[in-house]
Amino acid sequence: MFGLGRPSRRTITPRPVAVSVNGRDLPLLIRENVRATRMTLRIEPGGQALKLTVPKGLPGHEIDEFLTRHHGWLMTRLARVDQTGPLADAATITIRGVEHRIKMTGKLRGLAEQTEIDGVPTLLLSCLPEHIGRRVSDHLKRVAKTEMERLVRVHAASLGKPFGSISYKDTKSRWGSCTSEGNLSFSWRIAMAPDFVIDYLAAHEVAHLKEMNHGPDFWATCKALCPRTKEAKRWLKQNGSRLFAVSF
Repeated sequence: MFGLGRPSRRTITPRPVAVSVNGRDLPLLIRENVRATRMTLRIEPGGQALKLTVPKGLPGHEIDEFLTRHHGWLMTRLARVDQTGPLADAATITIRGVEHRIKMTGKLRGLAEQTEIDGVPTLLLSCLPEHIGRRVSDHLKRVAKTEMERLVRVHAASLGKPFGSISYKDTKSRWGSCTSEGNLSFSWRIAMAPDFVIDYLAAHEVAHLKEMNHGPDFWATCKALCPRTKEAKRWLKQNGSRLFAVSF
């Protein structure tokens, strides 16, 4: 038998495999947990999927009844999540907290360029229309890399702590991570957030170089590195789903 993760938790065959809400079929992952005493339904970041944790051995009909009872709750919560279609010419994208209008240059090659046209922040793209999403995401990755590596160096120097590699992913469950070896990882989607939120994320993961937990000493370190920690945490809680919902 092959398995991954903790022995007390295992993925079971989803039943059902999707839930239809507001005209959308959302993938549903059902997980058994031997310690769970009740069912817990979670909307994944960006409203792209659902995860249901259930007690071990729970009959399938009880799962169906639970989903039926909570259908109205799902409709209400998912309606609050911005659903964006594919990016296109004249659409907008937020970069470091500033909304930019996307404008095609008519050229087929060249890096994206941030500028202002008639006082309007603009992201100039040189590519075919079907490649807009990829070019925008590539630009956000460059922004994230530039800002994060600068901030990590500053905060790590403040703590006198060395760090390992820095990587960037399109994660759906968390904004960043820090390993016991000091390797840091960030979601490049943070490049869409305001600067003080980007700074907080860098400070948060660097603080783990000193405190590999979320105890009082960790938060004290985090706040010392980023005084706007509380404000940034609140911003991510209120707006993080919008960043995950952007379709590239």
